[in-house]
Amino acid sequence: MRVSGESEMKVRFIAEIGMNHNGNHDLIPALIKSAAESGADYAKFQVGWREGVDEINNLSDETLENIIRLCGFYGVQPLFSTITDRAFDRVSKLGLRTIKVASRTVKYEPGLVRRIVDYADEAIISLGMWDGDDVPLNSSNIKYLFCISKYPAYPWDLSGFPSSFGEHDRYYGYSDHTVGVEACLIAIARGARIIEKHFTLDKSDTTIRDHALSASPSEFRTLVTLGQTMSKTLSGLV
Repeated sequence: MRVSGESEMKVRFIAEIGMNHNGNHDLIPALIKSAAESGADYAKFQVGWREGVDEINNLSDETLENIIRLCGFYGVQPLFSTITDRAFDRVSKLGLRTIKVASRTVKYEPGLVRRIVDYADEAIISLGMWDGDDVPLNSSNIKYLFCISKYPAYPWDLSGFPSSFGEHDRYYGYSDHTVGVEACLIAIARGARIIEKHFTLDKSDTTIRDHALSASPSEFRTLVTLGQTMSKTLSGLV
């Protein structure tokens, strides 16, 4: 039997795989499988960033379709950040109605953000590069994430960390670039309902900077386990 309010209080966890496949597409199945086994609700990739023929994130249409099929097989939702209009065109043709919007897209491609919001059932938008006094757009299908766009973000970079998150707050969730999972747990304790954390199979990999600030499978599993328990506990205190 579902406890009253449980679905509303449940935290959703995004495993940001991004470019942690290092350009080796044979690693993608293992990353998705491990993300699912670690409790992620979404396995997220980036489309339209460093995507040239000889670049690390050149994802063909066939690869995108394989990602979706692999996510279905392992029981995790596919999620893409679409960095350019062309990337959004490619992803929207696949029928996905939840789209992630990266901080750089908010800053540099406001027209694309509007296109995504108009299309999506849910647009999850990071505001790491946004310095406006208000949010960029107001729409019922937007979930804004607090974010510090530093890689890694150090504890002293987290000034302005929200005192509360939720449906009626500016930020619904938190996109993390710190080392460890502590900042994510603080966000959950303050009401965050979406947590995005970079995910890797090898934190010592130096191919790209993201590995060092990512969660390993065991760390991500700990984050999910503690986070969901905290959320349920908090719901009982409300």
